[in-house]
Amino acid sequence: MTKSNKIRLIAGIGATGLLALIALGLVLYLNAIDYKPRLEAVTSQALGMDVKVAGPVGIGFFPSLTVKLRDVHVRTRGAEVASVEEIRLKARLWPLLFKQLQVESIAFQHPVLLIEQEADGSFDLIRAAASGGESPALDVPTVTIADGVFRYVDKQSGDEVDGTGCSLEMRDLHLAGGKRADFLKDLGFSAEIDCKEIGNRYFAVHAAKAVAVGEHGVVTLDPVTMQVFGAEGTGSLRADYSGAVPGYAAQYSLPQFHVADFFSTLTKQAIGDGRMDFSVKLTFEGTNLAGMTDTMAGQFSLRGKDLVLKGRDLDMEFSHFESSQHFNLVDLGALFFAGPIGLVVTKGYNFGNLLRGSEGSSEIPVLVSDWKIDRGVAQSQDVAMTTRLHRLALDGRLDFAGEKFEGVTIALIDLKGCPIVVQKITGSFRHPVVEQPSFLRTLSGPVLRLIKMGRDLFPGGTCKVFYKGSVAPPLASARTP
Repeated sequence: MTKSNKIRLIAGIGATGLLALIALGLVLYLNAIDYKPRLEAVTSQALGMDVKVAGPVGIGFFPSLTVKLRDVHVRTRGAEVASVEEIRLKARLWPLLFKQLQVESIAFQHPVLLIEQEADGSFDLIRAAASGGESPALDVPTVTIADGVFRYVDKQSGDEVDGTGCSLEMRDLHLAGGKRADFLKDLGFSAEIDCKEIGNRYFAVHAAKAVAVGEHGVVTLDPVTMQVFGAEGTGSLRADYSGAVPGYAAQYSLPQFHVADFFSTLTKQAIGDGRMDFSVKLTFEGTNLAGMTDTMAGQFSLRGKDLVLKGRDLDMEFSHFESSQHFNLVDLGALFFAGPIGLVVTKGYNFGNLLRGSEGSSEIPVLVSDWKIDRGVAQSQDVAMTTRLHRLALDGRLDFAGEKFEGVTIALIDLKGCPIVVQKITGSFRHPVVEQPSFLRTLSGPVLRLIKMGRDLFPGGTCKVFYKGSVAPPLASARTP
């Protein structure tokens, strides 16, 4: 065969292939409307939910097969859980001639996702996606999300969290296929996630970002960064779906956040000023929120120096018997629950009480709040604070699983750590019961003087020490004769 004949043969084959591709594209284009039911059926079966394409289906074929779906809606149990303004799928043309689908990319424009938590703690979207049936094998080099929105709703409490301006850049998405209940065990990918704002009616975090990797049933987000209360926090999350029960490990630190920004989430009035450090490290497992809370273990810590409490002169109130007799130690003790964990514990507490006192302000040189968590219950380890002249400490347990206080006691203590005045909190987080302060002895003079003479309150100079932690008595009090 001559060289010119070879060229003609190759050109003829190329032209034939090109004509075949054009014919395929024309067929796809002319029958786009007919593909709607088929696309809806295939995606519904793959997701385990009802998928409807309300808008037009557009199909192009150069340089790749491109399928555009407009106004897509996903429903489960009669309720809409997701909608997408546009889905764009690109696939290679040549493999289609051999009835093979090789997806190049999937892009979602302005998806809206609703995640509802049922009264039993389960999540409807996850339950629907993992319920019975088979999921197809899937390999997609690129998946993107632009301008995404999500809403989380707790049906039992009515709490809502919204995320806006969310984007995703995912690479090498792999799904082995098989039972949908096991899809997380076979999921593989790497991704970058970014949300402009995530929050509820009380507060919001900004510029939330994460680098995520999934392989062999383990999904890791590391690092996770976000702006909270005027500071940037960093953490990580590891979710292991390879076993019978999913297991999780999370840690997060928020150094030097603004106290004023935090308290603005609890009350519109200005309460405090200064900066604090917060950190938490947790492990838990389970298929719903109740199971996760019951197995939660770890620790969290809140620490601050040189803080200011506005609206009250605590030293003056502590130092006068009549004022102290009516003073609520729990109002100040609520500070110990500050920080992200405190948003759970203090949901039923009126922080406005902190401002119903004397005029002025109070210096808080040191505040320490360290807790250990085991099986969903947090036990105080070292919880105390000082004013310029006094020291206050807390002991007890926070039952996150039962959402209640267990033996939580706040005490004004002397130089030895012995209690002068104690007050207890019982009941649920939402409806706490605050008992009246109990004076361990009838006082006839300023509390301040009795604190300085703490040994005289107890025969033989002994007492049952309430606090043995790291917060020392204030120097000003110790120096006063």
